[in-house]
Amino acid sequence: MARPLDRRDFLETFRSRLARVIADSGLNRSAFARAVGIDRSTLSQLLSPDNDRLPRVESLVAIASVRRVGLDWLLGLTHEDGQIGPDIVREQMSIERDALSPADERLLTWHREARGYKIRYVPATLPDILKTEAVIRYELAHFSAQRPEQRIETAITQLAFQRHPETDMEACTSIQSMESFALGHGIWRKLPRAVREEQLDVMSERVEELYPTFRWFLFDGLQRFSAPFTIFGPNRAALYVGQMYFVFPSMEHVRALTEHFDGLIRGAVVQPTEVSAMLRELRAELRRTADEVLPMGDDF
Repeated sequence: MARPLDRRDFLETFRSRLARVIADSGLNRSAFARAVGIDRSTLSQLLSPDNDRLPRVESLVAIASVRRVGLDWLLGLTHEDGQIGPDIVREQMSIERDALSPADERLLTWHREARGYKIRYVPATLPDILKTEAVIRYELAHFSAQRPEQRIETAITQLAFQRHPETDMEACTSIQSMESFALGHGIWRKLPRAVREEQLDVMSERVEELYPTFRWFLFDGLQRFSAPFTIFGPNRAALYVGQMYFVFPSMEHVRALTEHFDGLIRGAVVQPTEVSAMLRELRAELRRTADEVLPMGDDF
């Protein structure tokens, strides 16, 4: 069974398997780089222990398809041998481009097709069915190709779908990402405190409303790492890598990602029945922090 990887393990596994692919190819680094269409310097950077980034999506696909290895194996999502047949990459994976957000309307179609099955979900930021309009508008403020109204409509439709009694969804998020949101750190630094307070209130109420058909687990981001992805029952999984999805329709890929997701749940430090109370605690902490900064009655 594949164990959950933290970011360091994830990158170390990728470097190790990339080095193995190069060795098995019989090519030197320069020739290998030419074969897969990347610069020699880029390849050296990917193999460096100091590197903290994965290659571009196109480079990953080129390595996997040209050298005939499984993309899930290359990324460390499965421990089985990486060698596959000539056409298996194309047969087992597709690339859906122009995905401007992980709440793309294609997800709605995949959700409908998975009706009656469990959906497993690691969001890029907050779970989309819990977001307020203000947060969606903030996230899309610099996306010129998609209007916030489109994303809001998609989120509303997805929430309405989740309210059906036959739905079954589990979501996993790191507890640190929630703390960063509440305190306005990182990407949330310019989001007004009042908007964050409202979002915490909405999330607290909504997780109570949707339970048990929606169950949200929080894991320790210092012990676990995961890219955003969704598993739509037994037949499809979609890995969101920014502006595109890797879509896996094979049982092998779905099984590997399911094992990874189950590992996140086993490592959860906040269970679904505890999430609402934790969100209220974050809300109270945010208020206490504001009161320490400004005299009572002031706002910002």
